[in-house]
Amino acid sequence: MAETKREIERKYEATSGTRVPDLTRVPGVEAVVDRGVMELDAVYYDTPDLRLAADAITLRRRTGGDDEGWHLKFPVASGIRDEIRAPLADTLPGELAGLLRSRVRGVEVVPVVRLRSARDVRHLVDASGTLLAELSVDTVRAERLPGGAKATWKEIEVELADDADEAILDAVEKRLTKAGIHASSSASKLARALTETETETETTPSAERRRPAEAQDGARSAEHGAPETAPAAVEAPAPGTAGHAVLVYAREQIDAIVELDPAVRRDLPDSVHQLRVACRRLRSAFKTYRKVLDRDVTDPLGAELKWLAAELGIARDQEVLTERLRGRIDELPRSLRLGPVRGRLRTWSAARARDARRRTLAALDSPRYLALLDALDALLADPPLRKAASRDARKVLARAVLKDHDRLAARVDRALALDPGEERDVALHEARKAAKRARYAANAAKPTLGKPARKVAKRVKSVQSLLGEHQDSVVAREALRELATQAHAAGESAFTWGLLHGREQAAAEAGERDLPGVWAKAAAPEIRAALTR
Repeated sequence: MAETKREIERKYEATSGTRVPDLTRVPGVEAVVDRGVMELDAVYYDTPDLRLAADAITLRRRTGGDDEGWHLKFPVASGIRDEIRAPLADTLPGELAGLLRSRVRGVEVVPVVRLRSARDVRHLVDASGTLLAELSVDTVRAERLPGGAKATWKEIEVELADDADEAILDAVEKRLTKAGIHASSSASKLARALTETETETETTPSAERRRPAEAQDGARSAEHGAPETAPAAVEAPAPGTAGHAVLVYAREQIDAIVELDPAVRRDLPDSVHQLRVACRRLRSAFKTYRKVLDRDVTDPLGAELKWLAAELGIARDQEVLTERLRGRIDELPRSLRLGPVRGRLRTWSAARARDARRRTLAALDSPRYLALLDALDALLADPPLRKAASRDARKVLARAVLKDHDRLAARVDRALALDPGEERDVALHEARKAAKRARYAANAAKPTLGKPARKVAKRVKSVQSLLGEHQDSVVAREALRELATQAHAAGESAFTWGLLHGREQAAAEAGERDLPGVWAKAAAPEIRAALTR
């Protein structure tokens, strides 16, 4: 079973003549305890084109030391990484392999570097003997695999102990700097090894290395309805053009999908929501900017993004719904909570959440998902640009944002013209989706249009939030009816569920009353005028 550890460390350059200063002069450090020298032997794995290194991810199999095994590290921030450990085995554990899937796809990871280190370890402890940080002086021998160039160097690592204050790293760094020891220019041993053993035919790993070879050649996935074309050099749209602006935004969303995949698999907070948002933003951009990107290519991709977002939505929607209902129950005085309402909600939610989680992982493990990722990479490598892609970005994007704003206006007007009831609920939900699309369109145009796009996005977000709250109430009322039915069948009081249903109904009616005022601000003439200047 894999376990995760947050690694916070700093690296420093060293030579054979480097001497570590007396660190008991660092405030809070009572003693420096010598822990001896460990011999570590680590083989680092990557795809042949170094896709993991391009994203600062390291995968190694290490023997020696008290944490030998398979280690997979994801960057969190400068000097901070999440290290996921699995027991030592001859082959890559499946749990770690899954976390790499969005990047390596079907490509096998192979040994690329071997690092053998003599690690001289010292523990920095406080007056009570509690570990504050571990300092190691590493003598490293690197070998490029298979049978490639070699390099040697010396470095110092200072790693923060669990639950210790990060300020201790600042204090140690100040002491090391005074002694003439400076921060390393390499983020990791692997990064340094790849640089120092680089052959003349290689280049430093870049984000493009994550792209499959077939995508780099410009092939498109036939599964998604895109025509197969002969590989050709594709000239990127010039900065300032609509094509450049839209492709930059599309790449940001595609990168987010790839990067969030392992976070979803690890069940990190908000990861499902963020991945779903990236899918929706990209699909929305394909619709909004159809005059820039050929819909014969983007429509099939949009359909696949809709499928993925729907599979992810099951888990996210359940999470939001449970949180909402739990909050509603907590708002009630004890005298109005009749029967085991909390227990029933917990049981009902847990069963649905387990099924949602299984469906999410099944989607990410499916061939359909991998085909989508490859097709998205192919789109970036050989974008299906239309005539408008070469035109001025400001004019093209402004028109597209206005068109989506007009679409939202039509849906809001239709919903407000209907009498309260189920038909209006459906119309308001359609207006909410139009608001989301208009907001995404404005967000995509922010780098190009600046303040006018930001103002549109802000005003439309208010409309989207109000309509989203209304839709959440619609969904909550359906769930409350189901819970009331279950409670009644079990011989429990259904009073509390009915009370909450009434409160949700009242909240929805209040939102409907507020909508005309909120929409009036989003539809103000100056909003449109700013986009057409």
